[in-house]
Amino acid sequence: MTVNGAASPQAATAAGGPQVTGEVVGRVLGTQAASPLSFWVGLEPGKVVQLDDVVVTRREVPGHGPVLVAGVVTTVEARHEGAAYDSDVFLIADGALPAAVVEVAEVRVTRVEPEVFVPPLPGAQVYLAGAGDRDQALYFDVMERRIPLGMGRDGQPLYVNFDFLDGTRGAHVSISGVSGVATKTSFATFLLYSIFNSGVLDAESANTKALIFSVKGEDLLFLDHDNTRLDQRARDGYARLGLPARAFGSVHVFAPPRPGDPNGVPHVAARTQGVSAFYWTLVEFCQEELLRFVFADADDERAGYSLLVGQVAARLKSWAEPIGDGGAVRVQGTTCRTFADLVEMLSDQLQEEDSRRDWTGAQTPLGTVNAFLRRLRSAVRPLSPIVRGDLPFYRSHSVSTSDAQVSIVDLHNLPERAQRFVVGVVLRGEFHRKESSGTAKPLLFVVLDELNKYAPREGDSPIKEILLDVAERGRSLGVILIGAQQTASEVERRIVSNSAVRVAGRLDPAEAARSEYGWMPPAVRERATIAKPGTMFVAQPEIPVPLAVAFPFPAWATRPAEAAPRADTAARTGADPFQGLPSAVEDDIPPF
Repeated sequence: MTVNGAASPQAATAAGGPQVTGEVVGRVLGTQAASPLSFWVGLEPGKVVQLDDVVVTRREVPGHGPVLVAGVVTTVEARHEGAAYDSDVFLIADGALPAAVVEVAEVRVTRVEPEVFVPPLPGAQVYLAGAGDRDQALYFDVMERRIPLGMGRDGQPLYVNFDFLDGTRGAHVSISGVSGVATKTSFATFLLYSIFNSGVLDAESANTKALIFSVKGEDLLFLDHDNTRLDQRARDGYARLGLPARAFGSVHVFAPPRPGDPNGVPHVAARTQGVSAFYWTLVEFCQEELLRFVFADADDERAGYSLLVGQVAARLKSWAEPIGDGGAVRVQGTTCRTFADLVEMLSDQLQEEDSRRDWTGAQTPLGTVNAFLRRLRSAVRPLSPIVRGDLPFYRSHSVSTSDAQVSIVDLHNLPERAQRFVVGVVLRGEFHRKESSGTAKPLLFVVLDELNKYAPREGDSPIKEILLDVAERGRSLGVILIGAQQTASEVERRIVSNSAVRVAGRLDPAEAARSEYGWMPPAVRERATIAKPGTMFVAQPEIPVPLAVAFPFPAWATRPAEAAPRADTAARTGADPFQGLPSAVEDDIPPF
C-alpha cells in the first residue's frame, strides 16, 4: 500500500521488522538475475533515479527475520520495450507501433543488515533511501569520527572515516587526475580544512600540523585570507557540511632567498606578512651529509657513482670546520663561503690523484669521478640560493612546522633540481623529528604534489626511500601523506597500495584503463574521463563503491587576486595590503 508513491508507515509497521522510509521508485527486476552483491530495478512510470542515488529494499528471510539490502545506483538505462529494429523508434514516436518506454537501474549492494547474504526477491519494492537508511547504507552510522568530504549528488553530506586517515586503522591519501582539471590541490586543501575544523581532532586540534609543498606559483600562499569570490550559495554548502566558511586560521610561508640577494630576502612577490626565507648553511650541508640529496634523481642511482657520493659526504662531515657565524666552512685548508666554492674545492681535490685517494678511500675509476663532478657542477646554479655560507649573520633559516598549524614551503621559484633537494631534506628532517618524539600524536599531514616525480615506479633515490618510509611506517609515527599525481600508474606501487583513501578527479582515458584504478568500477572509470572540476571519486575501506563527491568552492584564497585583507592586518595597518596588485584578469578563473 502506498500513499503518493511512498510506503505508508502503517503498512511498514504491519509487515514487522525495520521500517523502510523514503519514496518508492520501483521494483526488483525478475528478468535480470539478482544477487547479494548487485541487482536491477525497474522504475515505476514517472519515477527517476540517477547515478549515485542510494536505494534500499527488504526481504523476509525464514529464521532470520527482515533483512535490509542497501546499495548505490551505478547504471541507469532507458529503452523501448517492443522494438525490434533501430528504425522502430520513428514508428513508435509517430504512434504507428505500440511500445513502452522502460527505465532500469543497476544497484551495487553496499550493505546488508543483518549480514544474511541473500538476493532481494523479484518484485520487491525499492525505495529511495531516507536520511537514516542513507547513513546506514554508506556506513556513516558506524563512523564514530567522521569528517565531511563534500556533497553527494543528492545534495546531502558525504563523509570519510577519520580512523582511516589518522593511523588508527589506516592512513595516507592518494589523489590522481589530469593537471589543471582534476583540482587535486584544491581537494587536498579542503580535506585539511575539514580535518582541522570538523571537531574530530578534539584536544589535539591546536597541535596537529600540516606541511604543504607548493609548486604552482603563489596560489597557495594566501590560505589564511578569505576568498572574495565566496558567495552565499557556497556559504550554505559549508553550513550543510557543519563547517565554518572561513580561511585557515594559522599559516606560515617559507620561501627560498632571492638569487644574488646578500640579505636572504624571501623570493615572493605578492605576500609580505608571515613569510620566512629558508636555506641551509654550508656547515649544515656538511654536518648533516646533505650531499646525497644533490643526487636525488633516479638516474643518479643508476649512474654508478652513488657509493662515491656517500664517501665524499662522510669526508665532508669529518673534515669541514665552521668559520665565523655565517655558515662558511674550511675544508682541507680551503675556505668555502658559497656552494660554488665547495664544488670547486671538491673538484680540485678529486682531480688530484693523491688527494683523490683520501676522499674516496679506495681506488676509484677516473670515469666515475668525472661523472660525479659533472653532475655536481650542474647543481651549482640551482642550489646556490639555498645552500650558502655568505650571509652576514647566522639566523633562523630552517623550515619548521612549529610556527603555525599550516606551514607552506614555496618551491615554484626553484629549478626542479633544487625542488628535489628541498623536498628530500625537509621530509627527512620532519620524519626524524617524529621518530625522536616517540609518539604518534600530534599528527603531521604532508601534502606533496607531483608524487610521480619524487617517487617514480622505476629506479631508486634518497627521496623515494623517505617517501616509502613514510608510506610504510608513517602511520605508526603520526606522519600522514596526502600525495597527488597526474598518473598513479607512474608512482611507486607500495606508496599507492599503502594509501587507505584513494581519490580520482578527471582522468585521461588511457590512464583510467590502468590496473591502478581497479578500485573504480568500469562505469565510474568512464565517468571520471568526463568529470567536471570539483567532482572527485573517493574510495575508502568501509564502503564497497567509490562515492562521487562535489566539494565546495574554497572559502580561502587560492590565488593572490582572490585574497581579502586579513582582519588583523587591516586593523594594524589601516590599509589594504594588496592594494596595487594586479586585479583578476579574464583568464584568472576559479579552480572549478
